Amino acid sequence: MIFRQLFDSVSGTYTYLIASRQGGEALIIDPVLEKVDRYLKLVEELDLKLVKAVDTHLHADHITGLGALRDRTHCITVMGEQTLADVVSMRVAEGDRVAIEGLSLDVLYTPGHTDDSYSFLMNGRVFTGDTLLIRGTGRTDFQNGNPRQQYDSIFNKLLKLPDETLVYPAHDYKGDTVSTIGEEKLFNPRLLVSSVDEYVDLMNNLHLPNPKMMDVAVPANVHIGLHQDEIARRGWAVSATEALALHGRPDIAIIDLRERAEREKHGTIPGSIHAPYPDLQENISLGGMLHELAAATGKRIVFYCAFGERSAMAVQAAQDAGLTSACHIEGGIDAWKKADGPLIR
Repeated sequence: MIFRQLFDSVSGTYTYLIASRQGGEALIIDPVLEKVDRYLKLVEELDLKLVKAVDTHLHADHITGLGALRDRTHCITVMGEQTLADVVSMRVAEGDRVAIEGLSLDVLYTPGHTDDSYSFLMNGRVFTGDTLLIRGTGRTDFQNGNPRQQYDSIFNKLLKLPDETLVYPAHDYKGDTVSTIGEEKLFNPRLLVSSVDEYVDLMNNLHLPNPKMMDVAVPANVHIGLHQDEIARRGWAVSATEALALHGRPDIAIIDLRERAEREKHGTIPGSIHAPYPDLQENISLGGMLHELAAATGKRIVFYCAFGERSAMAVQAAQDAGLTSACHIEGGIDAWKKADGPLIR
């Protein structure tokens, strides 16, 4: 397995690049905008394909690299379902898995630092974001933070993991790089409390100044979405209502770009064809399934995904590949549901 821990000294942020093998798919956790060139250089050196970029929560101390990585690699952006970010390709919840070739991360909902804080568990490692730090815990006094929720997330989820589980946080300001669940139980001063009330009192009396970047970072991180307006201006988009009128027509092929787990959890548009986004280039190339479907039958390809981000990227790629009638459903299946479109599970 390839595992790299990268550091941004300005914000004290740790970023993690993970892949099962050289030459394979990779994902990145908590990227920083200013370091995107560095990440992509490493991805190139290791002959990796970046397919997913994950944020553990909406950060207040740096601008995320999710949007820049998506724009430059067409990777899938991933955050928790509570996030305020305007468009994220994939929103996950407790019990879901974030998978790439050869690896998967179990999703744990660990609110308290923020209400959209998640941790990700993989092969004896847990990526805790700002929920559990090395010899500390994330502050709970902004972004709908809640010390009572954080106590529950730490004591009833994270500290229930095996003691040997390696703890990789999103930040450290003292130079520590890794800890274990067992060490944090013994030596983390904020965890040496006798009750939830004592923890709440401790966290409510920290009186910390706001992060220096907060007023810039939070608004920027909320607006990381791929702007679908340009795709619409080019005539390559249909609204969910317009898609309802197209549904069932013999000259239309509706293509679901989501992963199997998303389809099983959220349902599918009846009659749609499953062609996962990671296989897009193969499918739209000459001889590929979607290219041949359009060429042989004259059907118009209509892509959809969860919120419209993957499908917008797919439309641009399909147009570039010569599928000039391709379009997508703006807002994805989320908009389809709001328009009372039929679903099957």
